[in-house]
Amino acid sequence: MKNTLSLISKIKEKGNRFIIEELNKNGIKGLVPSHGDILAVLYKYDKSTMKDIADEIHRTKPTVTVLVDKLEKLGFVKREKSSEDNRITYITLTSKGESFKKIFEKISCELNQMLHKNLTQEENTLLEKLLEKMI
Repeated sequence: MKNTLSLISKIKEKGNRFIIEELNKNGIKGLVPSHGDILAVLYKYDKSTMKDIADEIHRTKPTVTVLVDKLEKLGFVKREKSSEDNRITYITLTSKGESFKKIFEKISCELNQMLHKNLTQEENTLLEKLLEKMI
């Protein structure tokens, strides 16, 4: 029971290593695994505010701002002011961000296959339920 956090940490470390290796194989420089959460939100919703992204990925707004700044410098996202309310800024994907989606989905699929390959369908379902309950 005292090993749970250590095991989860090792899984995360292994997953992050895999993601970085796959990004390198695909010639993607500058992205890190934590950028994936933001890209996933934008692939799901097309545009989102910093606050909405922070809420969705369970990170603080300052952390999201740093990650979005880096994604913007790398050319994956851009900021757009709302046409209805000038106080609202949306984060949207650029064409580079959109074109990265296929690689993103491929890496995500391969990562999930790697993580779940030694588990039965029932074990995978139970694992996800238990992890969600822990969160």
